[in-house]
Amino acid sequence: MEMLTKILPIVQVIVSVLLIIAILLQQTGAGLGAGFGGGGEAAASAGSTRRGLEKFLLKFTTVLSVLFFITAVMALLLK
Repeated sequence: MEMLTKILPIVQVIVSVLLIIAILLQQTGAGLGAGFGGGGEAAASAGSTRRGLEKFLLKFTTVLSVLFFITAVMALLLK
């Protein structure tokens, strides 16, 4: 149990950084500006079907968010 309390914060940081990267990679539009609210085309393409890399990123982001939630609950229960 003591080892889990030492490893859990490291796992949480790794999952959170991967989650941030996955969310930023999902942004569609004209480059980096779209990730920070620019690019009006993103709203128009919100209803389009996801294929290929976009579909993978969506599933990867979902898995990472569930993992982050589980590690956060575990950290809360182990205190």
